[in-house]
Amino acid sequence: MNVLISADELATALDSDRSPVLLDVRWQLGGPPGHESYLAGHLPGAVYVDLDTELARHGEPADGRHPLPELADLQAAARRWGISAGDTVVAYDAAGNTSAARAWWLLCWAGVADVRLLDGALGAWTSAGHPLATDDVAPTPGTVTLTPGHLPVLPFEEVETYPGLLLDARAAERYRGEVEPVDPKAGHIPGAVSAPTVDNLGPDGRFLPAEDLRDRFAALGVEADSPVTAYCGSGVTAAHQIAALAIAGYEAALYPGSWSQWSNHDLPVATDQVDGNNP
Repeated sequence: MNVLISADELATALDSDRSPVLLDVRWQLGGPPGHESYLAGHLPGAVYVDLDTELARHGEPADGRHPLPELADLQAAARRWGISAGDTVVAYDAAGNTSAARAWWLLCWAGVADVRLLDGALGAWTSAGHPLATDDVAPTPGTVTLTPGHLPVLPFEEVETYPGLLLDARAAERYRGEVEPVDPKAGHIPGAVSAPTVDNLGPDGRFLPAEDLRDRFAALGVEADSPVTAYCGSGVTAAHQIAALAIAGYEAALYPGSWSQWSNHDLPVATDQVDGNNP
């Protein structure tokens, strides 16, 4: 799976006969919404994607904070973004693709064949000297038809008895239960291994090389052909973990409800540190 595209590669592709569809997915936990930042400067031709309303659906607390959208709603959004069959789609944000990865995962899950993340996100584009635009892009609607199930998902009902490795993509202090800014309980799913998403990136905000990511995940207990699932607070940054695993050559499932769902049920909570090789 080709996950990444560099800024210079993207600039070349944008000058081709069939330009990629660009998605600006700026979002951060607790806000503010990313649309104002988008209007202050985005890649030329990029359409703004609202993570809370277009990459998730409204649910009860027991569903988690960002339940997966209904397929019909995701398809309607993808068409609004201008996606048609055969298009290459490139998503980015301004924070190492930690939110853009949600769009990457959803579109791959829904059968879009070529979805990339702009490696290094917005900063890589501007550092390479490429221009920004300030218009509010409304592309010609696309005609894409989405189908579900092209990437694996771990349902809530199967998490407690899951036989594979659970990687917790949240910050280490949230994993350990030292702080919990949004969810009703602090800690992690028993047996899960701490694997903060930020450790997938180098100082420049780009993903680490594939070999370095393989070493990172091997040290956490990831093994070829053994099941692994990523979760986070609400299923957003866990998608970034899955992208990093894909770069390293591993297929991983997403637990969409993540900690926000688990902590809203009467289920066990752990605060111990788990070593992936010695749970």
